[in-house]
Amino acid sequence: MRVVRMSPAILTERQERNDEKMQLSARNQLKGTVKKVEHGAVNSEVTIELAGGIEVGSIITKESAAHLGVSAGKTVFAVIKASDVMIATD
Repeated sequence: MRVVRMSPAILTERQERNDEKMQLSARNQLKGTVKKVEHGAVNSEVTIELAGGIEVGSIITKESAAHLGVSAGKTVFAVIKASDVMIATD
C-alpha cells in the first residue's frame, strides 16, 4: 500500500447540472472511496482509497467536509491542480 499526501488537492462530488456532468480544467481527477476522516478544530484530513489499494490524503476545511457530506464509504474525486510535481527515489 502506498500513501500519497498532497497539497493543493480538492475533494469534490460530481454534480449534474441540466443533465450535464460538472467539468473541470484539472486533468488529474482520481476517483476513490473515503476510507477515513479525521476532524480537527479547523481542518479535516481525508484518506481516499483508489483502485489497487493506493491511498491519497487531502486536508480540507472542516466546513467543506461537512458541506460535501464527506464520510467513510462515500465516493469522491481527488482533483489535483499543481504547477510543480516533485519526484523522489529511494
